[in-house]
Amino acid sequence: MDILLKDNDFMSLFIDMLRELPCLWEINNPHYKNQTKRKAALDKLLEIVKQVIPTADITYFKILIGGLRSTYIRECQKVQDSQRSGAADDIYVPRMWYYDRLHFLAGQTEPRPSLSSLPSTLPSPPAETSDAQPGPSRQQHVEEPSLSQGSLSQEVAGPAA
Repeated sequence: MDILLKDNDFMSLFIDMLRELPCLWEINNPHYKNQTKRKAALDKLLEIVKQVIPTADITYFKILIGGLRSTYIRECQKVQDSQRSGAADDIYVPRMWYYDRLHFLAGQTEPRPSLSSLPSTLPSPPAETSDAQPGPSRQQHVEEPSLSQGSLSQEVAGPAA
């Protein structure tokens, strides 16, 4: 893959063709989840990749696209983090020569739905206490009985006869 990334002409052409096939990168595209359309688009791009690397296959190709995408997202995050830091002089400048060509990927990441690791049989949280319920409220301080050393030793020794 390093050979491809160093060939500026090939990468420029590859990125431009990828941009023209939104079913591979645009998450809101109606064909994004259509496997038939995606396979056809991947085959179309694979023809170009095979001109440079004849042994390339779909798996290699998916790794190439995923690598470009993740590198772009990582560089965007570095830029955003440096802008948030408040240091106007130290804004991060991406080192990838093709960074600007990949701006069409901005906003095309979709966080995966999170899965709870807690069991679903947990009891529901207790209801808020109301004035009608007896007992101390959460805001009142309940005084704990304190045992002094003297009262503790009398209990241990037993009642005096």
